[in-house]
Amino acid sequence: MFKPIKEMMRVGNATTKYPFAPLERPEGARGKPEHDSANCIACAACAVACPPNAIQMVVDPKGGTIMWFINYGRCIFCGRCEEVCPTKCIKLSREFELAVMDKNDLEETCTYPLQKCSQCGKYFASAKEVAYAGDILEQQAENDEEAKRARELLSVCPTCKQKADAYRAKRRVDTVGDPTPDPTPEQMDEARKQADKNKAERRKEARF
Repeated sequence: MFKPIKEMMRVGNATTKYPFAPLERPEGARGKPEHDSANCIACAACAVACPPNAIQMVVDPKGGTIMWFINYGRCIFCGRCEEVCPTKCIKLSREFELAVMDKNDLEETCTYPLQKCSQCGKYFASAKEVAYAGDILEQQAENDEEAKRARELLSVCPTCKQKADAYRAKRRVDTVGDPTPDPTPEQMDEARKQADKNKAERRKEARF
């Protein structure tokens, strides 16, 4: 009878006093993500990387805004958002006590303006993300003229860039002709043989 008592006295308490006393967290413990709205560029990298879709981006094209949204109730504290953030504006804290009386208290939002295309006038990206990309290109530019040109291109949406590229390509073809030569009969025969060979290999793999 006294042997178990002596052993318990030797070992001491096997449990902690939590929740009646603060729980000591080990170094590197992952808890609630802390979002720095001032440094966030609303690039949506964290939303793309988030496995449970706890982080989402809501675009309002009419209002010209993009909203960063997180639901801490869905967060699994994996740390992917912290890993992919280009500005390091989101970091996992050691806070883990997220119990609330109202589930809406688990949600947090931040709204940012969208960039308007200088050609068509449509919104196409986060204004802070465009400015961030402009700062990087400006640092890599060899002169002021190149930096200015980079800024101008960043203010154009992808659709307008594609139209401009297609127009320049057409103008070049009309001026100097199509630089791509037509394939020779030998090249066409070789391409057909290769296609038939690939098709036969796929059929052979399908049998197994």
